[in-house]
Amino acid sequence: MKILAIGRNYGDHIKELENERPDEPVIFTKPDTALLINNDPFYYPPFSNDIHYEVELIIRICKEGKFVKEEHAHKYYDKIGLGIDFTARDLQSKAKEKGLPWDIAKGFNGSAPISDWLEKKEFEDLQNVNFSLKVNGQLKQEGNSALMLFPIDYIISYLSKFFTLKTGDVIFTGTPKGVGPVSIGDKLEGYIENQKLLDFEVK
Repeated sequence: MKILAIGRNYGDHIKELENERPDEPVIFTKPDTALLINNDPFYYPPFSNDIHYEVELIIRICKEGKFVKEEHAHKYYDKIGLGIDFTARDLQSKAKEKGLPWDIAKGFNGSAPISDWLEKKEFEDLQNVNFSLKVNGQLKQEGNSALMLFPIDYIISYLSKFFTLKTGDVIFTGTPKGVGPVSIGDKLEGYIENQKLLDFEVK
């Protein structure tokens, strides 16, 4: 499987990082070794001093497709969940200053904790889903899929122009404002609506 991720998909998050608003989705990838499941702890890596959390809605691809039309995109995913896009902000900033790729800042081991999956059919409207993140019991991020610059079906259609989507692929759909650093000893809890899906520690 592969992990495909969307950057800069919420306007307020673009502003907080002082980035340029994109005309098309900003795409990056994470290797399968980035996956962290079962609420296992996240181990702070030795190569960074500035790891940031970014909570995101994630979707699971359920059948193979390429050049998928947007109106058919809903047939290509069956489940949604919650993920954290851990980012080594210091490594990312250093690479961006030099105009270099920042794969290691996003794709290092354990940088993609994901929750168990929920059936898509449990939700009346996937473009009106609330999600949030607490760190040590304090609300840090909250978003709603209605605020995405590029909605889920558009993302699937766009990605499928470049990458063949395969069953089991995971798509991170972007993070709202409120990203920030984590420290060893922090506890992260992530919610879709009022259901807790993520609950793990930083060690």
